[in-house]
Amino acid sequence: MDLMNMLLASMTSSASTNSLSKKSGLSSKVIVYLLSLALPQLIKALTSNASTQNGAASLLNALTQHRSNDVISKQIEDADTADGTKIIGHILGNNQSNVLADLASQTGATTDQVSTVLSAIAPALLSGISAASTTAATQKKAGIDLSDGLDLSDILGMFSGAQTAQQQNVGVTGTSLLNILSGLMK
Repeated sequence: MDLMNMLLASMTSSASTNSLSKKSGLSSKVIVYLLSLALPQLIKALTSNASTQNGAASLLNALTQHRSNDVISKQIEDADTADGTKIIGHILGNNQSNVLADLASQTGATTDQVSTVLSAIAPALLSGISAASTTAATQKKAGIDLSDGLDLSDILGMFSGAQTAQQQNVGVTGTSLLNILSGLMK
């Protein structure tokens, strides 16, 4: 399962949708539909933003600030929606009002309800991408290349990568981040 589907599955779990329902007043069914429409748009906007040097640097900075070991549903429940609103503003930029209106129109929700849901998931979205970036950087340093399928060298790299990640500070570049985001859109 790719990262996009993993994020969507986590964000549409019953625990996540119950929390989002309490925050927004929307039914779980509408939230699932809303997130299935919104996540691809958010990832596309993040990918577009990260395609410039400044955008990639800004996203890398945001990812370092949004790391959590909590499960997605817990992150959504505890979300700082004021921070989430800022995140959504940065991700969508000048298109924010159009995207919110479009999502509201497609789902039957109000723009305020859509904004509430997106603001609640935004920190968890960055946390999930941050975790994927760290994993990708660890795999790269460990010599793991899954583009040709999983083979013995990848398995050995995973074992040594786990040790390497514990011993070193694992970083990610703007280019590798763009590759991760692009992979989400496949």
